[in-house]
Amino acid sequence: MISTARYWFYIGLIVLVYIIGMFVTLLENDSAQFAVMAMRMVQENDFLSLFKGPEEYLDKPHMHYWLAALSYKIFGIHDWAYRIPGILSTLLGAYSCYGLGKLLYNKDVGRYASLIFMTAQTIVLANIDVRTDAVLTGFSIFSIWQLATYIEKNTLKSIILGAFGAGIAFSTKGQIALVVIGMAILCHLAYTRKWQQLLNWRVLVAILVFGLTISPMLYAYYHQFDLHPEKIIRGKDNRSGIFFIFWEQSFERMSGEGIGKNSSDFFFFFHTFLWVFLPWTVLALIGYWTKIKAFWQAKFAYKPNLEFLTVGGISILFLLISFAQFKLPHYMNVLMPLYAILSAGFLYVLHQQQKLKMAKIILGIQYFILGLVVIFTLLVSFYVFKLEHWYSYLFLLMALGLVAYFILKKETAYAKIVTVAIFSAVLLNGFMNAHFYPKLLEYQGGSTMAKKVREKNIPVDNIYKISEKYSWSLDFYNKKPVQIVSIPEIAKKNDVWVYATDDELKQLKDNGMVWDEQITVDQFRITRLQVKFLNPNTREGKLNKMHLVHLD
Repeated sequence: MISTARYWFYIGLIVLVYIIGMFVTLLENDSAQFAVMAMRMVQENDFLSLFKGPEEYLDKPHMHYWLAALSYKIFGIHDWAYRIPGILSTLLGAYSCYGLGKLLYNKDVGRYASLIFMTAQTIVLANIDVRTDAVLTGFSIFSIWQLATYIEKNTLKSIILGAFGAGIAFSTKGQIALVVIGMAILCHLAYTRKWQQLLNWRVLVAILVFGLTISPMLYAYYHQFDLHPEKIIRGKDNRSGIFFIFWEQSFERMSGEGIGKNSSDFFFFFHTFLWVFLPWTVLALIGYWTKIKAFWQAKFAYKPNLEFLTVGGISILFLLISFAQFKLPHYMNVLMPLYAILSAGFLYVLHQQQKLKMAKIILGIQYFILGLVVIFTLLVSFYVFKLEHWYSYLFLLMALGLVAYFILKKETAYAKIVTVAIFSAVLLNGFMNAHFYPKLLEYQGGSTMAKKVREKNIPVDNIYKISEKYSWSLDFYNKKPVQIVSIPEIAKKNDVWVYATDDELKQLKDNGMVWDEQITVDQFRITRLQVKFLNPNTREGKLNKMHLVHLD
């Protein structure tokens, strides 16, 4: 269905988009926060303890931060270095989608699955706004692929690699990794009736490998929390890190206890899915419905040409996370590989069964999505954040010309679906990474202020703040967390700088403090975009200010 040359050309384009995004300024909150947490590990030479600002961090395990810290050790403390482990994990996830798609279907499905996974909107975004989900997703699908390979081929190597992948995923985000891997594999076992593979000495080897893999994380938790029952974490003492990661973590997420509730909407993840899997959403929805219908008609009897791993895993996991009281869009990332394989399998069935009418309907929707992408690109380029240089217009023209060339080439409807979708994703995200995000991040106060600090050679050791409000991007780009002090404490210091909001400046003034120099930058919560902010004519009214003042 797709030539090797075309496949690798697409892979090259997508990786180029990822590389462009590596050099974008880190976004607040999570990306910049996690980057600072890993930075502190390196600077303080403490790889066993996790801190979020002044507070001990008992939420997610250590692996993501260890990988980022390792990257810092090799390449230095840079935003692009922080993103390297996430991008490599995504590439591992893409290769695993290929491997699992090939195992369950064939080589063509594997290729399409990897392309679909790499271009799903939330996956591309996950390599810019890097959180723990990139590593979790990559190693979870790697584990599923290897364990499914063990079930089918009974190889020791596969179950060892599967256990290792599960260990890394668990050490990255906890129980959700085992739930995702376990549900997918149980669905595969239940449908293929190969339960005997569990009654094998190789399973004991896998348990041992898993235990060894998670042991560094468990030791770190034991060292930071279990050895210190006097520590108060989220209002409780006697907090066991090991008990937390094995038992409490997911229940706290499901109930909202400890971290709060942000959504009781049972359908949150359904309407979230409509955009996170773009431009493949319609293909996935029709593919899912077709697969469910096929199993219903077969009364779930085993048929060699059907697989239950993807649709079963998606159904159970989607239902489980929908009951959670704390929900965020990126929680769906770990399901994207399963959706990618399911969608690729459905696309292959369309081709094999020559369902041309349905293919043309899907293709029409893909053209519509591409049209919206082109309109958005032009709207941003000429209105929202205008292009400033002649070569920017040249690159835009070249990009649109490349898209037009491949869209106008004659192909079958099935191949054209993939071509249009991939170029929609590449055009949108290439433009976002190269232009939209850099312009948007000019309104992120912390990172913008860090540039001012460098330009004026302000000693970062002399910068303070009088509240515990986050300043992650300033912390990271200063390569030093801003110190928190009280107003009476700051009053005793000379020749210092204070990073403050409008209200905090008023507090300083009310306490009789004066300053001889003030630097002010724009501030906007860039992860919560608003139409009035995007409109240049009303943008000023949506901006706040951040200040850096010198107390002499």
